[in-house]
This record gives sequence, structure tokens and C-alpha cells, in this order.
Amino acid sequence: MTIKPLIILPDPLLRQASAPIERVDTDVQRLADDMLATMYDAPGIGLAAVQIGVPRRMLVIDVSREGEDRQPLVFINPEIVSSSDERSVYEEGCLSIPDYYAEVERPARVTVKHLDREGKEQTVEADGLLATCLQHEIDHLNGVLFIDYISRLKRDMVIKKFTKAAKSKAL
Repeated sequence: MTIKPLIILPDPLLRQASAPIERVDTDVQRLADDMLATMYDAPGIGLAAVQIGVPRRMLVIDVSREGEDRQPLVFINPEIVSSSDERSVYEEGCLSIPDYYAEVERPARVTVKHLDREGKEQTVEADGLLATCLQHEIDHLNGVLFIDYISRLKRDMVIKKFTKAAKSKAL
């Protein structure tokens, strides 16, 4: 397992829709292992492949609490097939937008169809933090960031801050 560098806002790759994975093979499983290692190292609770520069439809999640055994989940070609009318609000952050957090309202429950790391079709019904995390990471696969759910003024300020930081690093 290799820890990969994270793609940070304003990298345009974050706004690109990711391509489906055609076949689950050892390369895809290795990518899943690298993504988990990167997510745990960050540390974070979710990571989309595009966040390490691989625009493919795969994400990893582990919402286990500190002190609990790790519960890594791998979602290949995930698709939200239903969501509740009921809403919930969580304070979200993102490994690609470090040290910025905002409250985001999303459906409280979702049903997600996907392939697991063995290539078997699975369906997960999620609520709470897992539902929020799945929606956040699936958004990444569609080029959407959690800051797209906050006010335009706040979003523009965040983008300006990270654009300025990226320019100063480039010098």
C-alpha cells in the first residue's frame, strides 16, 4: 500500500467527472489499498480516486470511531438509487480543501448500488454519517465539491484563498 499525494483545490481535476471502472482486477484492488492507506494517513473518513489524481469511479470510506476496529469500505462505480425526503445537516470537510469546514444539508438516508473490491454487485442502505460521506464522495466522482452547497459568497472566498495559496506555492 502506497500513500499517494492529495489533489488540492483549485486543481481542475477535482471538477472533472470520473470514468467508470470497466473491470475489477488486481490493479483496481491495488488502487483501493493505496486509497485506504492515503485516507488513513491524512487522516480522513472518505476518499474518491480523483482526489489522488485518478479520475475513475471509485471511493473508499471508513466511518468507524477512534478506538474501534477499522471498517474499510470500497465502492466501485457507486450510484445512488434512492434517497430520503428527510434531510440532515452535518459539518463537512474535505481532504482536497484542507482546514475548511461548513454545514451541508443532504438527504438523511440513501441507497447505493456498487461493486465491491471483488467485483460483486452490492446494495447498501445508509443513514447518518455513512449516508453523508457516501453522498460527499459520490459528488467528487461527478466533479462536485461540498463547497458547491454553501453560499456563493463563501464558496468564492474559499476558492480565492486556495487559488492564492496554489499560486504562492508555484513561485
